[in-house]
Amino acid sequence: MKLRTRLGIAFITITLVPMLLIYLAFSLLSTYQMRAFRESYGLAEQVDLLSGNSMQIFNRLTQGSQKAIREKISTDPDSFADPAFLDTINQELKQKYAYLIVRKGHVFIYSGKEDESSEIYQHLPDYDEAGNNFLEGGIYLDGDTQHLIKQVDFRYSDGEEGSVFIISSVDDFIPEVKSMFLEILFSGIMILLLTGVVLTGWVYKALLSPLNKLQQATNEIKNGNLDFSLDVDMDNDDEISQLCQDFEEMRMRLKETTEEKVQYDKESKELISNISHDLKTPITAIKGYVEGILDGVASSPEKLDKYIRTIYNKANDMDRLIDELTFYSKIDTNKIPYTFSKINVASYFKDCVEEVGLELDSNNIELGYFNYVDEDVVVIADAEQMKRVVNNIISNSVKYLDKKRGIINIRIKDVGDFIQVEIEDNGRGIAAKDLPNIFDRFYRTDSSRNSSKGGSGIGLSIVRKIIEDHGGRIWATSKEGIGTEIHFVLRKYQEVIYHEENLNH
Repeated sequence: MKLRTRLGIAFITITLVPMLLIYLAFSLLSTYQMRAFRESYGLAEQVDLLSGNSMQIFNRLTQGSQKAIREKISTDPDSFADPAFLDTINQELKQKYAYLIVRKGHVFIYSGKEDESSEIYQHLPDYDEAGNNFLEGGIYLDGDTQHLIKQVDFRYSDGEEGSVFIISSVDDFIPEVKSMFLEILFSGIMILLLTGVVLTGWVYKALLSPLNKLQQATNEIKNGNLDFSLDVDMDNDDEISQLCQDFEEMRMRLKETTEEKVQYDKESKELISNISHDLKTPITAIKGYVEGILDGVASSPEKLDKYIRTIYNKANDMDRLIDELTFYSKIDTNKIPYTFSKINVASYFKDCVEEVGLELDSNNIELGYFNYVDEDVVVIADAEQMKRVVNNIISNSVKYLDKKRGIINIRIKDVGDFIQVEIEDNGRGIAAKDLPNIFDRFYRTDSSRNSSKGGSGIGLSIVRKIIEDHGGRIWATSKEGIGTEIHFVLRKYQEVIYHEENLNH
């Protein structure tokens, strides 16, 4: 769910939902209270406790008492001079939030409220012989207070005028209404709290929790720990999940880069170790032969010539090793200096074979060359770098020849739009598990045995880099104990001839 959608839902939830719930609680509570109010006071008519019309409520509360007083007056008017009887009626009225005042003649003989001010007596209506005040209500204002007054006029048995007043203070709400207001207020507060808690939990789960985990993840990376996983549901399509996905991808790439750097540092150290080992061997040999010459060991011209040739060969080995290291540094910076030109395949590889053949003969290795391409086949390549390819492959083959009579065959084949070069040896071969990795930098099939053979471990990786930069492909096949074949292909150069009529179109 998108973040903007979540915010929209949160806005609706925090505004409309509480309003609807409060309205529902208000309706239920008011209906319940009004029904309970009617049943409690025995009212037949509907009473709206929330109307704000206190006079109507108090008026209906005392209607039953008025009727009872009227009936009693009609049968026994003198009972309204009996204090005990009047106390009974007054107690009933108190339950309805009213009290009783009785007047006989011009004298008030009873008041149901002990602290009632005598000022109210001055505002009570006079006796009305016509009975216009019977069951009617009036309002008495006393400063900041107001009273509902109901008056019933009659005559005692001795002919004396009598008036019964039912007084209700209508300034305040009755306790039931106050209670209902408090219940509604409490319900509203609880609804707001509940809505806030639910909304906060939802927002925390959807927004804050992933952000907290994201913050913990950044601290892990800051402390150098990349071996962890961001434990967040990333299947969602919201902005936070997308941010977490991007962060997790960044962490994985950073981890890969770090691991590559560690591996690179390891390989670089191994390269330095190999180069040091490989340089030490010819240097030691050169020093030994030079010391032999200085000490006069090479006493004959033939022996001296042999010593000098050996020194020359060892110096060439050192030069080739340094050149390989220099080329390796150019691979890492992707700054290999290529000079592409048209190369005739047949003549070029024939020259290469003649050049390496002399050295192989001296090492008692038989070299075979087989060309199956036409004399006019041309490729676009860098002659110097392609010679490096051939030399590196042959050097690698020579290094692992284990037969008394070594054999290396070079075949040039025509395969349609490509020429395919195969360099085969009868060495010890490569295990199937090692074969896919021999073109990787610093890879050695057997470090313990290879260390005695020397080599930087980057020769075949250089070969692959050059072939791929030429738009070609390289691979190897091998059988243990029989030998290895290195294959690579290069695309032929084909000129597209446009006839004059084609140009006119």
